[in-house]
Amino acid sequence: MTKRILSYLPIVLVVFLLGACGQYNKILKSDDVDKKYAAALSYYEKEEYEKAGALLEDLMPLLKGRSEYEKANFLYAYTKYHQGLYLESSFHFISFTQTFPRSQYAEEAAFMNARSLTNESPSVNLDQQSTVQAMAALQEFMRRYPQSKYMADANKIYDELSRKIEVKAFENARQYYKLTNYDPQYYKAAVVSLENFRKNYPSSVYNEEAAFLRIDAQYNYAKESIESKQRDRYAEVITMYQTFVDAYPQSKFLRNAENLYDASRQALEKLSKTPAAAAAATANK
Repeated sequence: MTKRILSYLPIVLVVFLLGACGQYNKILKSDDVDKKYAAALSYYEKEEYEKAGALLEDLMPLLKGRSEYEKANFLYAYTKYHQGLYLESSFHFISFTQTFPRSQYAEEAAFMNARSLTNESPSVNLDQQSTVQAMAALQEFMRRYPQSKYMADANKIYDELSRKIEVKAFENARQYYKLTNYDPQYYKAAVVSLENFRKNYPSSVYNEEAAFLRIDAQYNYAKESIESKQRDRYAEVITMYQTFVDAYPQSKFLRNAENLYDASRQALEKLSKTPAAAAAATANK
């Protein structure tokens, strides 16, 4: 008996689903605005966002001039967000704030625009244009709503995105250093990019590593240079090392930095004994 009942369950389920789909299609084709709006709200509450969105999209032109028009636009943006269509939800949330700037939902819509863009922010190894756009949206939100109940969340999200941009900037700078394994000509670019990172992110947790990599790149840059330019470039290694030691006296890179410092001093001593150095010293007397 039980087996017979179980065998009928798939058929019952199919009939139920067809009935549900038939009911939805009937509502979708209906000209009854009030009934269709009530159904859209019901589907939204049941988290059937695709159906709710389709109904609201049909309804919005018909609701213009009515009190429901504002909420329909707001919920329509949310249906896109809940479906993971973040670029679309961003577009509709920002459109909502422009169409209904005094709405009770305007503040939330502005925040959700930023959150939508945040969800589009890719992993750190990819281009961060979406991250920059999300940060700009958050800045605009915080400027417009400084007392917002969403401010704590906005600040937290902004800090997370800032760290992502910082990591990306460090990886870009370090990439030049990695390229030196294939082409020594990248040593100068590595020195410049690592220094630019330090200037742009003076409080970064990556500055210690960036400072050491810069010393290493500068040393190899000097080593690969023609003899007439080596003296100044080795001297720059020594200056970088002294600055590094002052800033990071307990650094895990300290021993390696000291080795580069010692190697640079030895190179300078050797250069001072070359015929060219002797001739220059005589000329300066």
